[in-house]
Amino acid sequence: MSTPTDSLPPLIRRLTPVVHAAVRQSGGAERQQITPEQAAAIRPTAQAVARRIDQTLLKPEVTPAQVEAACEESRACRFAVLCVAPTFVRLASRSLQGSSVAVGSVAGFPFGADLPAVKALQAQMAIDDGAREIDMVLAIGRLIAGDFAAVAEDLLAVTRLSHARGAQVKLILECGLLSHEMKVAACLLAMQCGIDMVKTSTGLAGGGATAEDVALLRSVVGGRLGVKAAGGIRTMDQALTMLGAGASRLGTSHGVAIVRQIEAGLPSGGAATGY
Repeated sequence: MSTPTDSLPPLIRRLTPVVHAAVRQSGGAERQQITPEQAAAIRPTAQAVARRIDQTLLKPEVTPAQVEAACEESRACRFAVLCVAPTFVRLASRSLQGSSVAVGSVAGFPFGADLPAVKALQAQMAIDDGAREIDMVLAIGRLIAGDFAAVAEDLLAVTRLSHARGAQVKLILECGLLSHEMKVAACLLAMQCGIDMVKTSTGLAGGGATAEDVALLRSVVGGRLGVKAAGGIRTMDQALTMLGAGASRLGTSHGVAIVRQIEAGLPSGGAATGY
């Protein structure tokens, strides 16, 4: 019996010309800014894992005081990124000035249904306030409908603007809403449109990261793009599972606990829901 991974080569061959045509229709391909080192999976030590964590504060009830506390934690743990809502980017950028922690923010979050110009404006304003990475949500309904040209227009609007300002872009696929074929198509579009990382989910649409989805995304993008696992990652075991499946970045609001577990070599467990 064939597996989804076994079916990838013919599926990629079938979808690639369609994706290329859609991207040409939308203005042509864009190059990635991510480096091969940033895109690659890692050997999971505590320090290495911390440097691949996007500590995330995107819940609607987050306060400025919580953002400032997260900045201190992120600085101490040396996370890769602190990802906050656009309204808090300026605050986080000031608080993290001089540290190795980059500030990230979101565009089209959490549904992906904003117009391309709106997503691009959200990205621009966040970057102007100090964000260096933008997590944009895929135009999910457009992809499911097979309107690849509309998806390409959306992606290119954000990547071209962000790259011109020195910021990288991650594409949130919301894998729990997509078929196997649509996940592959989204990855192919991401590669053509300059996306720097593909990301499993927002964690807010009834599903989070799975090792199977991480492995699938990695199989499609290879070493060209990063793969970010996000949604429901709360423990060391879950983090290591995602890294073992091919993730190069982890999105979680539990980064501090994960790093402490890895440092202590402690077992972890328990169900996880949400981001």
